[in-house]
Amino acid sequence: MTWKITQLGDVPVLHKPVLIEGMPGIGNVGKIAADFLTQELHAKPLFDFFSYSFPSSVFVNEQSLVELPSITLYYKSFGQKNRQDLLFLVGDLQPIDEESSYSFCDALLDAVEKLGCREIITLGGIGLQKMPKKPVVYCTGNEHTIIERYRKVMSINPKLYGVVGPVMGVSGILLGMAGRRTMPALCLLAETYAHPMYLGIKGAQEIVQQLAKKFSLSVKVEKLDKEIRDVEEEMLKRTEMQKLAGKTLAGGVRKELEYIG
Repeated sequence: MTWKITQLGDVPVLHKPVLIEGMPGIGNVGKIAADFLTQELHAKPLFDFFSYSFPSSVFVNEQSLVELPSITLYYKSFGQKNRQDLLFLVGDLQPIDEESSYSFCDALLDAVEKLGCREIITLGGIGLQKMPKKPVVYCTGNEHTIIERYRKVMSINPKLYGVVGPVMGVSGILLGMAGRRTMPALCLLAETYAHPMYLGIKGAQEIVQQLAKKFSLSVKVEKLDKEIRDVEEEMLKRTEMQKLAGKTLAGGVRKELEYIG
């Protein structure tokens, strides 16, 4: 499995960059968090990843034109010797099978190592049966030292065992593949609602707050508040409509049975 990597700009000289991965997943928690930080920090695109293993479909954009799915690596240079720069991996989709997931992580690690990256953070969600009022952010990693180091500056729960099963997709595989290269890697997983139509903005907000604390980021996390309210209102409307539809259906069935009887 080969990946075509297209360079989108001049390769920068970065200071001890940390890679933050946020791809689509449960509630799209990681994607929302990484997309938000990429936009808020005005990160610049650096590499585009393409593979023939992508799904055989295209997106229709706001201009009603088609776009191929994309995975892009961005960078944010702060230009300060006492501050780590950041890399952001964002995309429309994840590799769709085991082989492409592993080969993608290999290609990604090759690319970021050349940029001087020696540490990785992956983002994701933990699906619950109901909406959490204040999502808990759990963590795991490929070694104890990185977990302890981040716990000193973040409000994260390291007791993940028994809370979830395997960590799926790039968010999980990247930890293991980085470990094979003795590269420390951490995964942040925020609680969210396990509904296929639900966007985990509240969980993403919790992750953004922790990352902002760790890396001293000047981002307006409250910008996500309105989106959270809009999503929750929409979910409540849909729930009420489903209840109403259920009652109507049940009533219709009862009437039909009464008629037949």
